[in-house]
Amino acid sequence: MSTKSHATLRYSAMRASIFLACFLIALVLAHFKVIPVTAGVSGVFLLMIIAAAVSGLVSYVMLSKQRDAMSEQITDGLARRKANKQTMTGRIAAQNAAEDALDDAVRAQQQ
Repeated sequence: MSTKSHATLRYSAMRASIFLACFLIALVLAHFKVIPVTAGVSGVFLLMIIAAAVSGLVSYVMLSKQRDAMSEQITDGLARRKANKQTMTGRIAAQNAAEDALDDAVRAQQQ
């Protein structure tokens, strides 16, 4: 099994882990009043926005290698699908040409 086969899953899991860590750190900082937030849903929402912003920056810096591997995996998959589509189109065109030739031969015999 190739190490690139799960690049998207690996990147997504690492990204989610970084977000969760940032969110937990923000919760701890809010608990000790380092980050002044209101209690309730709006405060949690604000902490999630802060965690998303910080984790985005951290992920951009720390996960460049994984992001490149994921990009390569997606690009390779799209290239394979395009090649398969072209192969399928060629087969369909060949089948259509064979059917047309058969139809022409049947019409020629009927006349």
